[in-house]
Amino acid sequence: MDVSQRIKEDILKNKLPRGTPLRQAVLSDLYGVSRIPIRDALLSLKAEGWLVPHGKAGVMIPDLRWQEAEDLYLMRAELECILFEMAFEQIHDKDVAKARSYLSALDHENISLVSRGELNWQFHEALYQPANRPTLQRVVEGLNMQAVRYLGFQFGPLGYHEKSQDQHEELISLIESNNKNAALILLRQHIEKAGSLLTEFLKNSG
Repeated sequence: MDVSQRIKEDILKNKLPRGTPLRQAVLSDLYGVSRIPIRDALLSLKAEGWLVPHGKAGVMIPDLRWQEAEDLYLMRAELECILFEMAFEQIHDKDVAKARSYLSALDHENISLVSRGELNWQFHEALYQPANRPTLQRVVEGLNMQAVRYLGFQFGPLGYHEKSQDQHEELISLIESNNKNAALILLRQHIEKAGSLLTEFLKNSG
């Protein structure tokens, strides 16, 4: 796991508390690496929305906000359904097999929250890739990577992992039975239900 991934994991586990400014020297000591990989990791995390500017050239871990969580799931629901609809007729057995491999990996107990978020995206990506719309795919990937910041709640207090996996399995079954309309409805529900639960949880926790 590279430094960027380690920082993400520690943010999700609250080992690096939200609202805390991050200093390169402190992180260099904490992770046992020089300041150069730390600097590069902080730039990458800032670009992905994991960090925000703080002070002069500094960065800070932002709080989780229900408005951001709502924006992310609303955008994901619209754009992923567009991409999935474009891809549907082009999804072949090899794509389904790839999606199933990620689904199986998601059931392993000893994987990090960051890895779980990445595997979740890779499952969906395998089903969207056949659309061959790289620009839209990059935007959707970016939204999913930002949403990983909220996984600690979805797989923690909300206990949504099992429900999510059941819906993934159902989505595969609908693809295999060539039921496009039902698959599109399920995908939208899959994204919106988890997103609305998270949004309400954050509202009530504020």
